[in-house]
Amino acid sequence: MKFTIEHRDKDTKARCGTMTTCHGEVSTPVFMPVATQAGVKGITPDELRDCRVEMIISNAYHLYLRPGEEIISNAGGLHRFMGWDGVITTDSGGFQVFSLAELRKIKEEGVEFRSHVDGSYHFFSPESVVDFQHAIGSDILMPLDECVHYPAARDYVEDSVGLTTRWAERSKERFLQKEGRSALFGIVQGSTYRDLRKRSVEELAALDMDGYSLGGIGVGEPVELIHEITDHTASLLPEDKVRYLMGVGSPPEVLEAVSSGIDMFDCVVPTRNGRNGQAFTFDGELQLRNAPFKDDFAPIEEGCGCYACRNHTRGYIRHLFNASEMLAPRLISLHNICFYSRLTELARQAVRQGRFAEFKKEFVSRYSAGKK
Repeated sequence: MKFTIEHRDKDTKARCGTMTTCHGEVSTPVFMPVATQAGVKGITPDELRDCRVEMIISNAYHLYLRPGEEIISNAGGLHRFMGWDGVITTDSGGFQVFSLAELRKIKEEGVEFRSHVDGSYHFFSPESVVDFQHAIGSDILMPLDECVHYPAARDYVEDSVGLTTRWAERSKERFLQKEGRSALFGIVQGSTYRDLRKRSVEELAALDMDGYSLGGIGVGEPVELIHEITDHTASLLPEDKVRYLMGVGSPPEVLEAVSSGIDMFDCVVPTRNGRNGQAFTFDGELQLRNAPFKDDFAPIEEGCGCYACRNHTRGYIRHLFNASEMLAPRLISLHNICFYSRLTELARQAVRQGRFAEFKKEFVSRYSAGKK
């Protein structure tokens, strides 16, 4: 993988560039819709392309359980299996180590866990996680790591950082044994302890990973602390490598992270909130299930070129929700993905024009004033 920084904003740490992978080039900053189980919920690959989506993220833990390595490999790899010819990142399952705490045991060798699907027992090692992601043809692989809860005791976090580093070392060693053109990122941990974040960065940077992810952020901290730790950690990372903030977040949070020099994002918010009737616009969030929209015959957002806005109205979509029609969450999810795609595209333009700080200020002011 090759990463080139093309422009830097004059007033912030924001930058834009091009990431070249074996499945094409990606312009950064970039937002990845979440396709946890090899599908962005309710959205087809063609619709993703129409929204100018260049890359998505799937989850190795879930794909390992269903449908499994054999089926995906026999289908020709994950890209062919799901009909997506763009870039695919796969998370290692480290977040499931965090979120399914009652179903797993962490050891030096790896993680023993009980499937949330059928209760069967499995074991993930750093090596097996790399093997699986390589076998299914991921473009960007995440190593096994431990994401800790917030708040977490310092001594536990310190031990966890050491474990994550040792797992990264083993992952890198196994990755180098593989033949392929994929990339392996490191995942920085350290909770909210600035010195432990610094230690994690230094240990992972010594391994010369292809890019670096900021993990363990957005797991319950106040928004201000999320911004503080993101900015602190990003400032320590190698300048010439991709920086990926995992699992964050709302539109203002995305722009705040861009101003800290983050290049990649993913979050379930566009589709999860869309399934619950919430649409994102430059004038704030709209809850389209609410009564005031019943006779509103405007599109979700004026000027948006997505399929939903070109063809349907807020009143129609509200009717679909009331009638329990599955088209309703699809339409809002589609619009939300297009919104995030447009937001990051405009952020890139602002960086190129040297006016990102002004763009962010204008967006946040307009977005906050219009929330309904």
